[in-house]
Amino acid sequence: MRTNKDLLVKGLKFLAYTLFLMFTAPVVIYQAFKNEGHPLYWPVLIIGIILAIAAVSMGFYSIKIVMDSLFQKKSEAKNKGLK
Repeated sequence: MRTNKDLLVKGLKFLAYTLFLMFTAPVVIYQAFKNEGHPLYWPVLIIGIILAIAAVSMGFYSIKIVMDSLFQKKSEAKNKGLK
């Protein structure tokens, strides 16, 4: 069984996006809480929460892609003629 390098690169790219979101979301949420009296408090807080949810979900998805590239599923291996 071999590693699917194209899929591994795709997973590592998604991990880089996840890392970016993991730092961006707390900063946006912190800025929202720091400016509670500002009229844009709620939109900034909602954007920060959406970014945090996106970071968690993208983290799971990118780990899944990396695992799929390292450990190919048996159905994919059989389709390629490997056993």
